[in-house]
Amino acid sequence: MSFQAYLDTIEKKTGLTPRQLVELAAAKGLDQPGVKAGEILAWLKDEYQLGRGHGMALVYVIQNGPTISAKHVGSDSVHRDDSETLWLDGIATKPEG
Repeated sequence: MSFQAYLDTIEKKTGLTPRQLVELAAAKGLDQPGVKAGEILAWLKDEYQLGRGHGMALVYVIQNGPTISAKHVGSDSVHRDDSETLWLDGIATKPEG
């Protein structure tokens, strides 16, 4: 599953775009330096019933922003993404790739 596919699935499960979840995390102070992944994962599990795999995708975005490594972009890997920049504004508004 690509990184973007994880984020799209999170939106389907929660009804919130990745950007909305990042904003909610920021409002709780979960985007601050030093916040551990476990704290964010616990919040995502308690509030949105997200498991570890999907949660870790969102942890990355909360802590690092929407830019990912080019390692899998355009590769033949099952984890490949179309771009180094993840789309956070929702499936309905995602530009056609």
